[in-house]
Amino acid sequence: MKKLLRNTLRSSWFQRAVGILAAEYLRLVWRTNKFTFDPPDVYDRVEPQMPAIFAFWHGQHFLTPFIKNKDWYKARVLISRHRDGEFNAIAAERLGIGTIRGSGDHGGAFHRKGGVGAFKEMVRTLEGGCNVALTADVPKRSRVAGHGIIMLARESGRPIMPFAMATSRFIRLKNWDRTTVNLPFGRGALVGIKEIHVPPDADAATMEALRLELEETLNEATRRAYAQLGRPGPEDA
Repeated sequence: MKKLLRNTLRSSWFQRAVGILAAEYLRLVWRTNKFTFDPPDVYDRVEPQMPAIFAFWHGQHFLTPFIKNKDWYKARVLISRHRDGEFNAIAAERLGIGTIRGSGDHGGAFHRKGGVGAFKEMVRTLEGGCNVALTADVPKRSRVAGHGIIMLARESGRPIMPFAMATSRFIRLKNWDRTTVNLPFGRGALVGIKEIHVPPDADAATMEALRLELEETLNEATRRAYAQLGRPGPEDA
């Protein structure tokens, strides 16, 4: 029985079914929450700088496909090669977002998880005029920005756009990243404070300073998003 259940969970048809259901659920959440934007002209500020690198925290990223609010926006999202990432990829593609498979890591697993190939593909994607979205933190160090996204900005010459999205109704899990499952029929907030540019000749000290700036900017955006809704953020959980 356990083997049958395991095989079912890993089967392509099951992964596809879960991915489709997840996409339609997220569409419901987006359509039934009234979103405010901070600043109100956030899209007017972002559009001239596209293609860009959109950055979020792990566990706060489920609604990120809906930042692509115009048909002409092109975007691809970095998703883990792990089998758990399969239905995430299916959901993203159903919502009109392309995928890049691979993940970051703080150690040698970066190569095993397809990190090098994914990095090169993200650079090519940005050079081709398409936005890239990814989480700035790497498992399992929640809300600690990794160096990979800073390296991507330096290599591609494209700005990092840190964003936070929150809803007034949610379920928050007690896992490493305090995953927040957004619920329908409430209010929402999208916050984008400022972009971060990484010079092509940035040395190690400059990149570390920009990594810390990205970390603080994402934390501030997340705090502001939840504060606007009168709800506690993941750091308060």
